[in-house]
Amino acid sequence: MSTDRLREILLADPTVMQILEVVRDRAPQGAYVSAGLIRNLIWDRHYGRTPDCARTDVDVVYFDRQDLRPETEARFEGVLTRTMPRYVWQVRNQARMHMSAGDRRYADVAEALSHWPETATAVAVRQHKGGALEVVAPFGLDDLFDHVLRPTPAILKRDVGIFQRRLQEKGWLSRWPELKVRLS
Repeated sequence: MSTDRLREILLADPTVMQILEVVRDRAPQGAYVSAGLIRNLIWDRHYGRTPDCARTDVDVVYFDRQDLRPETEARFEGVLTRTMPRYVWQVRNQARMHMSAGDRRYADVAEALSHWPETATAVAVRQHKGGALEVVAPFGLDDLFDHVLRPTPAILKRDVGIFQRRLQEKGWLSRWPELKVRLS
């Protein structure tokens, strides 16, 4: 099962595990590490590269309808930066992300992830007390492990240009030349 495979890879990486522990202990309650950190780890491994977590920002997502203030996110970014200054932290409350996307309110982190630009990026992981890892991946993990980049249905419906611009701006095909880009 690909969820078990992801957990195994994450558990074997001491840097990622340290990041997950810090997020569990210092970020908003119930926060996940998501997006590029996880995607890049898996795709760099595909090329036999040693993953470099400092090469991308560390996206931290959580869901709190009671506090939608961007200042709260900034405060947690500061806490995480002071704790692990080597990394660039980006903390976002997914309970408010629907506003910038023009969507109806999201019910939880999983629904918010389903509106992200790419299926392989719409993955989040958190560590519980005791060490168990929880994975949220509304599109599964096949694209992540199969080295496929495709837009989510929400992005196809809204504006596939978002996906195409990200593909160019991020330089993913230069970094991962075997990447399979699919528009469906």
